[in-house]
Amino acid sequence: MKLFHLSDLHIGKQLNGYSLRSNQEAVLGQIVDYASEEHPDAILICGDIYDKTAPSGEAYTIFSNFLESISQIKPRIPVLIIAGNHDSPERLSYASPFLEKHSIHLSAFLPGSSEEYLKKIVLEDEYGPVNFYFLPFLKPGYVRPLFEENQPSGYESAVKAVLEREQIDLKQRNVLLSHQFYGSGSRDPETCESEQAVIMAGGLDRVDVSVFPEFDYVALGHIHGSQKVGSSRVRYCGTPYKYSVSEEFHKKSVTVVMLGKKGEEPELEFLPLKGLQDVRKERGSLAELLERAEEGTRHDFVSITLTDEEEPYRVRERLEEVYSHILEIRVDNRRTRQKLMEQAEEVPVLKPLEAFRQFYKAVRGGDMTKEEEEAMERIVQEAKEDEGI
Repeated sequence: MKLFHLSDLHIGKQLNGYSLRSNQEAVLGQIVDYASEEHPDAILICGDIYDKTAPSGEAYTIFSNFLESISQIKPRIPVLIIAGNHDSPERLSYASPFLEKHSIHLSAFLPGSSEEYLKKIVLEDEYGPVNFYFLPFLKPGYVRPLFEENQPSGYESAVKAVLEREQIDLKQRNVLLSHQFYGSGSRDPETCESEQAVIMAGGLDRVDVSVFPEFDYVALGHIHGSQKVGSSRVRYCGTPYKYSVSEEFHKKSVTVVMLGKKGEEPELEFLPLKGLQDVRKERGSLAELLERAEEGTRHDFVSITLTDEEEPYRVRERLEEVYSHILEIRVDNRRTRQKLMEQAEEVPVLKPLEAFRQFYKAVRGGDMTKEEEEAMERIVQEAKEDEGI
């Protein structure tokens, strides 16, 4: 069985105020072309379809056009979608019964009662059935109503408890779609600027992949760089486009997963994706930067670092004459490095959780327990959500 694994489309996202519509439409068009050529047995989209919980009309149109293009491929390719932390379950699930009739299967909500379970779709190939389990983004509070006793207190225990109650038949082939922050043992996945803002301080939202039963493949979303987590069967596919300068050297792609017989390792292939504009850094003196500008690259999204010791005349104006999409202009010379050394001696501004942690220790004379840390983190996260952070 051939699968396309996608996630974190972040449709509607802007990059330092610049619209990414043309770039997002370009990579989505490339995905449609690959689907027409390769004709996978299913396309998995593992959360963060939109960049905001209240997407713009333009964002809805982009995704709608993408799904319509996929649905026109014959024979029809099933599309399996879960909600991520950026998605509004209510908005994402709109018209889901209609979409089901077009082989677009969507799960935005977690089970809400003891009688409900994760959405499950069964597809078949020459080796028999493959069970696809949909696990949308969760917080521990979302699933506590499912458990009268031994309610999960943290993210890891919540994911583990939800999967255990499914009583998955491990003799069959099973695939999980999930959107969380997963690690393996002492190793965390490599992150970048574009998703670090939603990862909790102290790693309280971290889930170890050991909570998974023996899935034949775990299709993950949430982290923007393509990478495995402990095993080749557990993988983040990454974003289809670069959403920060820290992703400059990422190779964006469609992750193609070939599932064989039960017990066989999945085979992976990566089909390259490329936007109309690259996202990259430029460093050098003003004269060097102006000289390096070329027609084929000067319209990229660029972060510029100037190394001139003396500030040149009309820096921004002269750079904007040759670089059309400047994200930021920084200065790195002896003067700025000296200033940074002086600032390093000042007291740093602490994140809310760390500030409370130090306050608690000063007042109570000891560290917070794990349960107290998790409770405080929930309060901080709820405050951020209320403020729209």
